[in-house]
Amino acid sequence: MTRMIERWFPCAEVSVNSSAGWGSGATEIGLFPWFAKRPVAQAKAAVLCSLLPWPEDQAEQQRLQELVHTAMSGRYAAWQVLHDEILKANPESASVLDPFSGRGMIPLEAGRLGLEAHGVDYSPVAVLASSLLTDFPFRDWSQEPSLPFAEESDALYDDRPRLLVDVRATLDEVGRRWTAAMADYYPEVNGKRPWGYLWAIAIPCQECGNRFPLVGSYELRRPSQKRGRKGAPPVNDPGQSFYIEAEPAVGTCAPVVHEGPPRRTPTLTRARTAEGRTLPGKSAICPFCSHVHPLDVHRRLTDEGRATDMLLVVADHSDDFGKEYREPTEAELVAVAATPAALRELSDPSPFLSAVPDERIAPGNNNIVGPSIYGARTYGDFMCDRQTLAFVMLTKTIAEVADELMCKAGVSADYARTLSGYAGAVVARKLRRATRGCALDPKLNKVHDIYANQGSIVFSQDFFEVGIGTGPGSWSSLCKSSISTLSNLMADIQGAPVSVTRGSATSMNLRDACIAAVVTDPPYDEMLAYADSSDLIYAWLKRALHNTWPELVITSDEHGCQEKSEEIIVKRVRGEAPNEHRTREHYDTKIAEAFSEMRRVVRDDGLVTIVFGSGDPEVWQRLLTAIEKAGLVMTGSWPANTEASNHQGKANIETTLTMSCRPMAPGRSPGRKGAVEVEIKAEIKRRYPDWERWGLAPADMLMAAAGPAMEVVGRYSEILDAKGEPVDIYTFLPLARAAVQEAMAVEINHQPLETFDARTRFALWWITLYSRQIRAKSELRWQALASSLDLAAIRDLVPGADKGVRFIASCDYKGKIDGDSTVIDIALALAAASEEGLQAMGQVLAAAEHAADDTFVWAAVQFLADRLPDNDPDSVRFTRVLRNRAGVVSAAEAVAASDYERAQLQLTDDVQLRLCDDD
Repeated sequence: MTRMIERWFPCAEVSVNSSAGWGSGATEIGLFPWFAKRPVAQAKAAVLCSLLPWPEDQAEQQRLQELVHTAMSGRYAAWQVLHDEILKANPESASVLDPFSGRGMIPLEAGRLGLEAHGVDYSPVAVLASSLLTDFPFRDWSQEPSLPFAEESDALYDDRPRLLVDVRATLDEVGRRWTAAMADYYPEVNGKRPWGYLWAIAIPCQECGNRFPLVGSYELRRPSQKRGRKGAPPVNDPGQSFYIEAEPAVGTCAPVVHEGPPRRTPTLTRARTAEGRTLPGKSAICPFCSHVHPLDVHRRLTDEGRATDMLLVVADHSDDFGKEYREPTEAELVAVAATPAALRELSDPSPFLSAVPDERIAPGNNNIVGPSIYGARTYGDFMCDRQTLAFVMLTKTIAEVADELMCKAGVSADYARTLSGYAGAVVARKLRRATRGCALDPKLNKVHDIYANQGSIVFSQDFFEVGIGTGPGSWSSLCKSSISTLSNLMADIQGAPVSVTRGSATSMNLRDACIAAVVTDPPYDEMLAYADSSDLIYAWLKRALHNTWPELVITSDEHGCQEKSEEIIVKRVRGEAPNEHRTREHYDTKIAEAFSEMRRVVRDDGLVTIVFGSGDPEVWQRLLTAIEKAGLVMTGSWPANTEASNHQGKANIETTLTMSCRPMAPGRSPGRKGAVEVEIKAEIKRRYPDWERWGLAPADMLMAAAGPAMEVVGRYSEILDAKGEPVDIYTFLPLARAAVQEAMAVEINHQPLETFDARTRFALWWITLYSRQIRAKSELRWQALASSLDLAAIRDLVPGADKGVRFIASCDYKGKIDGDSTVIDIALALAAASEEGLQAMGQVLAAAEHAADDTFVWAAVQFLADRLPDNDPDSVRFTRVLRNRAGVVSAAEAVAASDYERAQLQLTDDVQLRLCDDD
């Protein structure tokens, strides 16, 4: 049976719904921090289309397409009809497996449909995250005993989900106990608890010896005009800043808070040498003696453990300005001074765990774990002493509450595991607004996420500690948003719990041929180091959940962190890492083993659907090789814009592909390269009218063409060239792209595209696909391959632009026009010359030595004028060239005539000179 995803996929609905609303996954990701989120719209579409059939009857095809269109309008839209259709198409069982489940977006959508769903992940942190999202909300907890601290409802009938009520009660109880335990270390001032505290690390000056804090910005609250409360007139907020006042006589310094913008240069800033050369990074300037400590010096001092933490400023809540900043009181400084002794007196939570995390940071993690560059050796080194004490007491409180629920309240171990798991999720979320990587945001009066660069933990010399009261990043604020998220997820909830287990994708505890569809989003090469990035969360979760999630404590990792021996990634290493095994070879071997395992557990008539987000041709080649080794054949490939991210680094994906793969058919025979190429072209030509009818954009057709091309290739055991040598299946991908162009039969002002020279064909096809859009650099490589051109031959036409590539503007064109120039070069030169007038354009056309009224040149100019956006300067230039066509032609003819006359005169002169020489 052909599956829907092999012939059609709701690309447009996935793209639209992935950006906002129910399909974005914004609600689901709010429950637990994880990386590289998968929009639920894409997950839902992948599950649906992998299980629904694609009938021969066109009317039935349209009916099922309409059903999917309806289903993509909401979380539970068309639920019953979908459920019934899927079961009808899969009478044996409509089971779904995701062996790289992460936080569980894909199995969640299968569970929401009431299907048998399995999620497997190697990371225990991901398993916890997935359980909270995909398993526990779908269970019936009504038979559990009431919690001793649960809020009594006054309503005659309480229709709130039991889980929601008890999670709220548990989080509130944890918060009450924790606040009481930490009250002495976070004293109230004037009967109120501050929001938080601004700190900085302080180093000894290498010139005068005095210790001073490293502060990158003195701004605390940005000036603004705020709306008045309850109809009052607007409030002009002058903002607040501070500076460090040094007292050289006594060798101490202190903060001074004031209204308005900063008055002094911060101690951490750009500096110059005596010769005027700018030093790399930010230098530390001593406020006592102005001695400059370059980046390598103050980083070395910090790494050697010579830095200390200094409390600088306290942030209070303000009715007028949101937050108001001040110097710390004596009582607050005394409370801070008491924390080191309190830390030393802590007892360990279990014989296997220290109170403060002592799990070591693995070598080579400087690019992922920023604090490791600044002296952190363990995951317990990331915070100032007081914040460390607060997290120790918080995790201890969660474990104590869970113990009481089981031992005194009589709840089941499963329910205690569930309730403590949600408390652990809030700890994980709180960590994202903690440590020395958490910086103050003066514009929004909030704090920054330490994972600002997606999977990398940042470090900041000046950092913000959220207190035990209220406000952004506080326990109460995070609990409130977690409850709101869970409430949203459980509204009108339908479906079945997902079976979530920890394991390796290369060896799963499932029997052969038991799964109808494997739908998965595997790790992409070196994009994210999931385990290393989440080890900070893991270290603290172990202490919060050691009694309810004991498997978290068990690890064979030599550093006490999450196991990584079977993690399928390429690890980007910075620093010394002699034993790092997660190399490219490791990834290629393990991902092929994982695909083989998927092939083992999927039924012979089932599918393995892979969501893939790399556009690099080399990564594609390796992926196809792994799929082929696993005994799978790609049969469908559908693009969607799902992750337009502003994150830095390599986790920035805009377009992902949803690819279907079938188990290879037995008894295949070899094929010949030439015959296979003909088959691919014919198959894409056959599919093209459907793609056009469904509204697939030309650029999307290029990616969709990979499916039918690989399906044709998969009919054969191997493809042989004319010499009988095997051909890599990857070589047929550029052919598939070229076949789309051929099927489209693109005309350039009535001239078939294929009649132009190769360089011009490339340029006009690029404009057809992308106009002036910035595209990934990998797309330039793909188009060069499809055009059978060397990259160097066309790179000047699509130069780099804003981390991507974009078609060249005529004003930047530097080519020299002569008789060998291509049509696109002549057209660009004409547009550039249009700024100088008819004579300049005529000279270009004459230099090209083409007929002045050359059909191809003017067809290209017309095409570019029409295709480029109206507000594009080149659209104006090409239009100007067109409007003056007659004048340009006349000018060119005049230049040519003048050049001819000059040449004739020169020839006559040369003849006369020779005659004179003969005399």
